[in-house]
Amino acid sequence: MRWQVLLVTSNRLGPRLRQRRATWTPGTPSGRYTLASGSGPALRSATEPTAKRAAVTLRVGTPRSASGKNGTRTPGVASAPWSHRDSDHQIREAALLSFCDPIPAAAAELLRLRSSEWRKLLTWLDISGLAVYLLDRLDALEWSTSLPPAVLQGLRRRMAENGARTQSMIRESVAIQEEFQSASISYAVLKGVSFCPSSVPRPELRHQFDLDYLVAEEDVADARRLLEKRGYRLYAVSGKSWEFKANERPTLSIKDLYRASPGYAVELHLEQRNRHGAGPAGRLSRVLHKELYGISMPVLAPVDLFLGQGLHAFKDVCSAFSRTAHLLEFYRHVMTRRTDAAFWEELASTAAEDRRAAVGIGAVVYLLTDILGLFAPPALTSWTVDTLPPRIRLWVDRYGRQTALGQHPGTKLYLLLQHELEVAGLPAGRSSRAALLPSKLPPPVMKALQDEPTGIRIARYRLQLDVLCSRLRFHLLEGARYSLEAYQWRKCLKQHHL
Repeated sequence: MRWQVLLVTSNRLGPRLRQRRATWTPGTPSGRYTLASGSGPALRSATEPTAKRAAVTLRVGTPRSASGKNGTRTPGVASAPWSHRDSDHQIREAALLSFCDPIPAAAAELLRLRSSEWRKLLTWLDISGLAVYLLDRLDALEWSTSLPPAVLQGLRRRMAENGARTQSMIRESVAIQEEFQSASISYAVLKGVSFCPSSVPRPELRHQFDLDYLVAEEDVADARRLLEKRGYRLYAVSGKSWEFKANERPTLSIKDLYRASPGYAVELHLEQRNRHGAGPAGRLSRVLHKELYGISMPVLAPVDLFLGQGLHAFKDVCSAFSRTAHLLEFYRHVMTRRTDAAFWEELASTAAEDRRAAVGIGAVVYLLTDILGLFAPPALTSWTVDTLPPRIRLWVDRYGRQTALGQHPGTKLYLLLQHELEVAGLPAGRSSRAALLPSKLPPPVMKALQDEPTGIRIARYRLQLDVLCSRLRFHLLEGARYSLEAYQWRKCLKQHHL
């Protein structure tokens, strides 16, 4: 059997990417190959002398199965074209591949980046939440010393600032929890420190924007009162989530992304009472208590933690911009539990009948497998990936990498996935029409302060105007792109008889 492969060669003598087709026969080693300039479709070993070479990395895996199971791509489906973004996406993929064990050869591309490429990559790493994670990983691999000095210095600064920021947020979280416990509020910590060590090696490596708590529905009024007493203001209520902010500032700069500030954001997620109205329902009835930072901190039970994290990652995939750090954290959680047969058995017995959990986690695992290779145990994939509806599998094949490796503010291609979820009997909370043509202005980034100085008011108006213009541009450009891609998507469905 011989396979046709598409070689994307990066010629360092010129900025353009070059594509060639070559034939690969199973049994030929994977790894680093060269394509002789002007030699047509001949694939040569890296040890074979050529007049001119353009280096490529060919990662060879197992053949794609006809059924597309175990996380393998649906046969005959290519990702949607990225055009000029190809090079950026390949570099971002190399950054993500560096977290694999063993390390794929493609990850070493990070050590050959030019300063201009690093500047672009760092912007994406900041917004995707991967910058500090990447430095920690490169330190562990002893690769960090090979980085350009300015890049390494910038990453060190980010890590130091994020460490101070994390400690500040932990102190605020402990203070809030002490008040919750004094008022006998039934709650649990979500995300953040509860991810350690299963998903996050150390808390200071994770970049987060807010503090999240699961609160019993009957206690939310008391929780709100305590937060407002600490200076928080209620900003939004969306479904079962209440968002609060304190000490807001009318600035929005990437330079402040890692710095500790007096401003905090808190989200309360409501947990309803059980059907008989007695005691907490579901997750709050199964919390575990850990001694952390001087208090007994309630966190979700392991299965609930995993399910919540997986569904949160899927929620990211089903949005305009997916924060890649959330995908990496879920990947690490699966790897941590990979050989824990009892955990996977308990997870399957708890969630296998939950259609949204099966599809959501299956889509995330399928996407991560396409980028990072096989990693999830059959005990997980058997009821998630293997049961994915064909249309959702096809969407991940075509648009998944763009979603995971895309740039902020993202795209509207998730609306195609949202439609396929509705076809599968999993309706979304917001209609596609409302997402394509919003009828409301974006909510205020910062509310007016009492006795607000003129300078603060002007800065607040300017910030809101910047956000409004940015969102308008996004809706116009990505709305047009969505309309064009929706046509291609319908053609793709017909080609695959779906």
